[in-house]
Amino acid sequence: MFKRVLIANRGEIAVRIIRACQEMGIETVAVYSDEDADAMHVRLADYSYNIGPADASESYLNIDALMEAAERTEADAVHPGYGFLSEDADFAEMVTKAGMTWIGPWADTIRKVGDKDEARAAMIPSGIPMSKGSTPLTSVEDAVEQAKDVVGYPIILKPVAGGGGKGMLIANSEDDLRNILTIIDINKVKYYFEHYIEHSRHIEVQIVADNYGHVIHLGERECSLQRRNQKLLEESPSIALTPDRRAEVGALAIKAAKSVHYNNIGTVEFLLDLKTNQFNFMEINPRIQVEHGVTEAVTGIDLVRTQIRIAAGESLDLQQEDVKFTGHAIECRINAEDPDNNFMPSPGKIDFFLEPGGPRVRVDSGVCAGLSISPYYDSLIAKIVVRGRTRGDAIKIMRRALNEFKVGGIKTTIPLHQRILKNEYFCTGDIDTRFIRNHFSKYVQPMTPAQLKASKTAKTEKEIINAINASMYYA
Repeated sequence: MFKRVLIANRGEIAVRIIRACQEMGIETVAVYSDEDADAMHVRLADYSYNIGPADASESYLNIDALMEAAERTEADAVHPGYGFLSEDADFAEMVTKAGMTWIGPWADTIRKVGDKDEARAAMIPSGIPMSKGSTPLTSVEDAVEQAKDVVGYPIILKPVAGGGGKGMLIANSEDDLRNILTIIDINKVKYYFEHYIEHSRHIEVQIVADNYGHVIHLGERECSLQRRNQKLLEESPSIALTPDRRAEVGALAIKAAKSVHYNNIGTVEFLLDLKTNQFNFMEINPRIQVEHGVTEAVTGIDLVRTQIRIAAGESLDLQQEDVKFTGHAIECRINAEDPDNNFMPSPGKIDFFLEPGGPRVRVDSGVCAGLSISPYYDSLIAKIVVRGRTRGDAIKIMRRALNEFKVGGIKTTIPLHQRILKNEYFCTGDIDTRFIRNHFSKYVQPMTPAQLKASKTAKTEKEIINAINASMYYA
């Protein structure tokens, strides 16, 4: 087992990893920018190392600074968390070449699943269903021709690299597509598109794979409540799946993982077409997910500890039949944003912070009273995860937890979650990926060219994807 792990991240996920390491008797190294010198993860770690200025490109996305920190603190492993460089195959490769262990999938696997075109191609021999898709776009006319003759409208444009729902745009017609192609630069960022499934549920499956070919799944998470393709609330299990359908999508996820020789933990994402009742493969996320806590709540399996053990070379001692699901879990992401003001970030000092409690409530956070929310990084300050005997029970517990959660000095998304948890369609499970648009339309406004600034100002594709990963939400 490792002696010392460097966490190449910040915020609540860094705190989560530090706690797991401490429980396993592993020393931890926190890295921090000048802006984060007094952050919670820095306070909790055994060691800390400054990696540069506040700008993420000069600190948390600075591979050279992170490698220097790892080498100087004599870390024998690096955990990337989510976001930032967690899906950067070059970083993973540099870590291993330096004699340290990357706590995550191998670099070659990250490259393969990080390229959506390559990942989709890898699924074809296994017969995994997916919606029609284009090849990477080479010109406006190429895009128009493929949309008309190959895929068919409506379509959803996606960057070939990256993930988390960032940079996705929907076109219902040729005019829409041509307008979108005046906003994005397909010569700078490779794009492709898929047929857009309008009436669907977003179902993702947690997979666990050791280094020796043994793969299991830990059930699904329902992630259909989204704003601009960004998840707001997740739950497990999905009310839409019977035990047979759960086994079906779990088997598909395992088959997808084996198609790319996947190792460590990851998530296979599907869209469940509610017209055809078919699961359609979307992508594999090669990292810990923000919403991993809901899976831990219903399975009792610690995913961060599992990551570490697999990276250390231990074989997976669980068989599929050993995985049991108990109760129903819901997670709400609490961000420092004002939902009634177009989700404007709300940086500033937290002058009061009271987390909800109780035996069936878990809060993962990286802040406390007296700390400040920085304008430089994502605005996620906490995640509330509750588990009830049934979905209805979990909803009641979450309502109570949200009412109990008090944050002073900044705006948060707590009021939005309170409204969702009272919505009759949500409470009856009548949800799909259009839920927020249909029932909370004031929170959905068209994307503007300004919101694609990262992809317009960055010089290389890698910088663009890193800028996307450093932004507001992670999937």
